[in-house]
Amino acid sequence: MYRRGPVWWVDVRTPSGQRIRRSAGTEDRASAQEYHDHLKVSLWRAHRLGEKPRRTWQEAVVRWVQEKDHKADRDKDLGKLRWLDGYFGGLYLDEISRDRVDQVGMLKKIEATPSTANRYLALVRAILRAARDDWEWIDRCPRVKLYPEPKKRVRYLSREEAALLLKELPPHLAALAEFSLATGLRQRNVSYLRWDQVDVARRMAWIHADQSKSRKAIAVPLNDSALSVLEGQRGKHSAWVFTYADKPVDRTSTKAWKAALGRAGIENFRWHDLRHTWASWHVQNGTSLQELQALGGWSSFEMVLRYAHLAADHLQAAACRIDGTIRTQSIQHTPLRLVRS
Repeated sequence: MYRRGPVWWVDVRTPSGQRIRRSAGTEDRASAQEYHDHLKVSLWRAHRLGEKPRRTWQEAVVRWVQEKDHKADRDKDLGKLRWLDGYFGGLYLDEISRDRVDQVGMLKKIEATPSTANRYLALVRAILRAARDDWEWIDRCPRVKLYPEPKKRVRYLSREEAALLLKELPPHLAALAEFSLATGLRQRNVSYLRWDQVDVARRMAWIHADQSKSRKAIAVPLNDSALSVLEGQRGKHSAWVFTYADKPVDRTSTKAWKAALGRAGIENFRWHDLRHTWASWHVQNGTSLQELQALGGWSSFEMVLRYAHLAADHLQAAACRIDGTIRTQSIQHTPLRLVRS
């Protein structure tokens, strides 16, 4: 046994020779020794008798992170897991009960919002299910119930609002925003776009599979607005299309962005809503939802259905089929007579 900070750790070998180092989760040496002895017995029984060894939440997290290294939002998962470690870090998987998961979800809901709490709960559920179904570490896992989330309206700008916002933004953010409005690309794909991903002659750009959220390569047709932005960026940097102080613009939701929104009189608008604006403009101008899915690189058709209500023009003819079929008719009313018995 040894200390790492105030907490004791154990260092043991399995009967097959595998080395295991693990936190005992306690500052008390006697308790750590008891954990050490129990772990060795558990490992022996697993080797000799075929019993499943008890696995910890931390072991599950390590394996999850290793297997999900390809995920586009891996860094976001790591942030959530660091927070969850404060509540599950010292537990075995079979000690994680429905009550405990509900308590953790409630704490995050109070701290943030139901939708944010759901992102954490969904991650817990995914790891526990993997431990049960894929790794066969546990025989059962608790049911994780998510909170109801109100459906929000799609937030997008009018053409006039967009023009006003671009006018108020500093040049480096204005170029990024205008290109986003022309292509619908996600912020990171625009911020880290390289010149070798652009073919002006063919009016195309490409987002490689390892750069896209869906992990699928995206072909990006360039309209005149997008080409105009690219022309304005030419010569500023040899590798990156959009830069500030000779580096890619990693952060866009800055004080300058918020100040520009204020001057433009635009409220409740995030950078990602530029993508919603692009999609809304497309649908309102006749782009089909199937075309929009391909243009935006969405992996699921369900994701584009949020814009379906903006494409109701094709229903106009259907609505007119019963036009004029309703006739107003006069109705004769007979006065009621009281009948005495």
